[in-house]
Amino acid sequence: MVKAVVFAYHNIGVKALKVLLKHNVDVSLVLTHEDNPNERIWFDSVKVLCQKKGLKVITPDNPNQHKIIKKIKHIKPDFIFSFYYRHMLSEDILKLAKRGAYNLHGSLLPKYRGRVPINWAIIHGESETGATLHVMTKKPDQGDIVAQQAVPIHIDDTAKEVFDRVTDAAVKALDDVLPKLIKGKAPHHKQHLHEGSYFSGRKAEDGQINWSSTSFSIHNLVRAVAPPYPGAFTYVNGQKLTILRTSLKPTNDAIAKTMGADNTPLYILALELDGQPLDGDEFKKRFPKGVRPDC
Repeated sequence: MVKAVVFAYHNIGVKALKVLLKHNVDVSLVLTHEDNPNERIWFDSVKVLCQKKGLKVITPDNPNQHKIIKKIKHIKPDFIFSFYYRHMLSEDILKLAKRGAYNLHGSLLPKYRGRVPINWAIIHGESETGATLHVMTKKPDQGDIVAQQAVPIHIDDTAKEVFDRVTDAAVKALDDVLPKLIKGKAPHHKQHLHEGSYFSGRKAEDGQINWSSTSFSIHNLVRAVAPPYPGAFTYVNGQKLTILRTSLKPTNDAIAKTMGADNTPLYILALELDGQPLDGDEFKKRFPKGVRPDC
């Protein structure tokens, strides 16, 4: 039986960990995060899963500290896996995996290396993304690719909907390749980094709508940061409106109609004022000139 140390968080962490257990991998140690009380927790808990399965789990603030490295070295793992873990792992940790250290990333590498790849893919209007299992190296998301699974992004999909699809793709990619990986027969393909891109993280304030963008770009931003993410927003008469759902197609459900800089119609399907939803009548009463700040 092969031994593994697993760094995991979020739904992908929970489901990928279950795949390892399904294939009889000896998960000797799991490292995860304590949930941030200031963050909306809408996903499953790796820590709870470990407690149910009787797996040893710890939640260090810094996984690269000496005592953690010493603990992993004592385990002598065959593999180290990272499943949506939020910290970079040092070379001192990666080299402790006798047969390799692997990460599941939420894009089709080399595209969208770095942080929040699903959100960025939607913002850029992609029609496809996916999940990649790759070798971990000193620099993020640059190691050899072992498995990939693509999923579509439909024109009205939100980030949560795509995230769920990518999670399933990640599980399938890992499940399909793990027997070959354990046997030492999984092919490794070098990334061509010039064919991809790297993106940094996003903050809530990055969701402010730029009305000089096209309607398509605004629509993409809205769905990329729709709940459970903080939402796209604008200010009208000093009041913050959060736009939760839009459509480029006419619909009877629209609360309002607006447009971007290209004058293409954009239909607002859901929005909030100070955290409270507004229906069509209330919106028209409060904002007779619409959502654009310059109206």
